[in-house]
Amino acid sequence: MRFTLYKNNDSTNPRKRTQRILAAETDRLCYVGNNFGTGALKCNTLCRHFVGVLNKTSGQMEVYDAELFNMQPLFSDESVESELTLESEIKTFREKVDSCIEAFGTTKQKRALNSRRMNTVGSESLNRAVAKAAENIIDTKGVTALVNDAKRDDMQDDSLYLPPCHADAAKPEDVYKFEDLLSPAEYEALQSPSEAFRNVTSEEILTMIEENSHCSFVIEALKSLPSNEESRDRQARCIWFLDTLIKFRAQKVIKRKSALGPGIPHIISTKLLKHFTCLTYNNGSLRNLISDSMKAKITAYVIILALHINDFQIDLTTLQRDLKLSEKRMIEIAKAMRLKISKRRVSLAAGREEDHRLGALCIPLPPAQTVDRQSKRRRLT
Repeated sequence: MRFTLYKNNDSTNPRKRTQRILAAETDRLCYVGNNFGTGALKCNTLCRHFVGVLNKTSGQMEVYDAELFNMQPLFSDESVESELTLESEIKTFREKVDSCIEAFGTTKQKRALNSRRMNTVGSESLNRAVAKAAENIIDTKGVTALVNDAKRDDMQDDSLYLPPCHADAAKPEDVYKFEDLLSPAEYEALQSPSEAFRNVTSEEILTMIEENSHCSFVIEALKSLPSNEESRDRQARCIWFLDTLIKFRAQKVIKRKSALGPGIPHIISTKLLKHFTCLTYNNGSLRNLISDSMKAKITAYVIILALHINDFQIDLTTLQRDLKLSEKRMIEIAKAMRLKISKRRVSLAAGREEDHRLGALCIPLPPAQTVDRQSKRRRLT
């Protein structure tokens, strides 16, 4: 019998450096044993073993450390088992569970497994069909035409929340007509709630600033109300509706009309719910949700109202802060509305200064720019 001892080459790992494999060969069989893994003997870790070698000449015995190996015969069939073991290691946990279901699962589990596999095959076939159809469309129409279609779709998406734009108008006030914002009946309904703004005094404005009850744009607009009675009435109604839109935008879900606050005319509350919310169903009840697209629509209407209030030039930075928007998002919406963007240095309290972005509605209008929604835009590569 011929013996061969193999040891692990990794001498740095304390677990692996003591690993040994002992092989023994005869003319008929091979035997293999190791001191690690599931086949190792536990007695090697519980006690020490020694081998004594007697020197017959001197009569003395030398003692050496020893280990016990459980030698098992190695048959050719075990190579098949090793292949199966390797295959099992390659499989994912999901595949192993599926194999167990196939072998030992109930009828219901096997039926669910077959359905899932059929769905997987169906989705793969669908993906291949979609990919092939996309290649055919690209070959037929060309990449340039498809990119133009995508841009056109983006512009149509923008029009869903941008108010009607009359690009051929001769005057700035006709680009976004006031009648498209408020109908005559809605404008008339604003007379009563806007009375407090129409008759506001300097002391009341100071109280508003101290209590922080209204946003900065509304405060500045109230400070510069015209003295002419008709113009003052129109401005007060526009400022009140703008203030209502900003407060309405700050909410997320409207569960009932009373949540809009007291003093809002019925026709105005109906307009807010109909044009600036999405109707959703949740937990057995209907709710009015102010989604991100609706918030963008409200922002666009606020900008147009501010333009009509401030002779078609507004401080976008002030409005952006009142609406709690990022500067980038505010500029995107303003450019989509074809405003001319500029920058101006503004003096603040304590002698400080900062840059503000201004937006102006000028004739002729700048080229239209779609809002850059990276997550939603379809890209062709």
